[in-house]
Amino acid sequence: MASGLTRVWTAMSAYVDARVASWRTGSHGSQAYVLGVFLVGVAACFAVAWTTNMMPFAVWFVWLILGVLVLRFAPLALLSIVIWLAAVLTSDHAGELNGTRIAAIIMLVLSMGLVIHQSRGHRSGLPVALSEQLLANLRDRLQAQGVIPELPEGWRSQSTMLTAHGARYAGDFLVADHSDGRHLEMVLVDVCGKGVAVGPQALQFAGALGGLIGAMPPQELMGAANAFLLRQNSEESFATAVHLLLDLRSGDFVVTSAGHPPALHWRPREQEWVLDRARGMALGVVEDADFECSTGQLAPGEALMFYTDGVVEARGRDVDAGIEWLMGAAKEAVEPGFVGAPERILRHIPRGQDDRAVLIIERIDAEAEALREAARRPASRWGFPPRVPSSRS
Repeated sequence: MASGLTRVWTAMSAYVDARVASWRTGSHGSQAYVLGVFLVGVAACFAVAWTTNMMPFAVWFVWLILGVLVLRFAPLALLSIVIWLAAVLTSDHAGELNGTRIAAIIMLVLSMGLVIHQSRGHRSGLPVALSEQLLANLRDRLQAQGVIPELPEGWRSQSTMLTAHGARYAGDFLVADHSDGRHLEMVLVDVCGKGVAVGPQALQFAGALGGLIGAMPPQELMGAANAFLLRQNSEESFATAVHLLLDLRSGDFVVTSAGHPPALHWRPREQEWVLDRARGMALGVVEDADFECSTGQLAPGEALMFYTDGVVEARGRDVDAGIEWLMGAAKEAVEPGFVGAPERILRHIPRGQDDRAVLIIERIDAEAEALREAARRPASRWGFPPRVPSSRS
C-alpha cells in the first residue's frame, strides 16, 4: 500500500514539474493549459457562489491576481472577461444589486483594466513572473561574471558595490578571467547612466567584454570595446573602464585606463596610496581613442585599488578633491588590515544618484599578517605578548 502511494506521489510530482517547466518556456501550449486550469477554477467558484451564495466577492480578485502573474496578454484578457461575467451573474443571482455590490463590481472592472494595460505594456511578451525571472537571471549572470576567480596563495581580492537608490541593477560591473592559472585579467566598467535605466546596456556590454577578455592584449581589447560602443548609434552609449593584467607569479602588472578615475597603489613603507599613471579616452566617444598604460610590480604588502566615479564624485566637490578624500579614507580603512577595507570605505558614502564600486587586489605579506594577528590576540597569562612566527626561522 505504502509503495503504491509512493509511486502515485512520484508520478504526480513528475507531472507537476513537467508542467511548470513547460510554463517557464512561455509557449502557447503551456499558456492554453494554464488558462484551462484557471477557467476550471473560476467555474468551480461560480458554481459554489450560484448554489450557496457563500462565496466572498474577493475571490474574483484572487483569480485576477493569479492570472496577471502567470498568463500572457491574450489568455489574461480572456480570463478577465470570464471573471467579470461570473462576478456580475453571481452578484445578480444573490439578490438586489445594492451599493456595496455595485462598488465592488466597479473596483473589479478598474482592476481588470489596470491589469490588462500592464500586461499589454510588457515588451517581453511574457507574464510578470517570467519577466522578473528573466531579468533576475540576467542580473545573476552579470554578477557571476564579475566575481574575481579564486586566487593562488599569497594573493587576495575584495570588492563591494552600492547601487544608486538601492536598486539591484547597476551600470557598474566587473569582468574577470584567470583561465591560464598564472595571470589575472579584469575590467572594471562604469556605463553612462544610473541604476535600473542603464541595466540592459550594462548587461549587453558585459557580454561583449566577457567574450573578449583573455583573447587579446589590453590595448586591443580596449579598442574593440570602443568600437562596440560606437556601433550602438546612441548618444549615451559610452563608458569608462580600467583594465588590469596581473602576473600572479612575479607581481608585474599593466593597467590600461579609458577615462576611468586613476587606480591607487598602496605603498606600505610610505604608508600611503599613490596615484597610478594610466590615462585614456572614455569608450564610445571617438574612433581613434588613445589608451596610455602604466606598468609596475606588486611586492608583498602592496595592493592596487580600483573604483568607479561614484566613489569620488559628490555635489559641490570636484573629482580631484574626491580622489584626495578617497586616498585619506582608504589609508584609514586599511589600518586594521585589508580584510573588509572596501566595505569600510563605502560605509562613508551614502546611497545616492550614482553607483559605487571598490575593488582591492592585494599581495599578502605573510609576516605582516602574522604581526597583525598577534596584536589582536590577548597577552599570555604571564603578561608576555604572544610569540610571532618569523618567516626567516
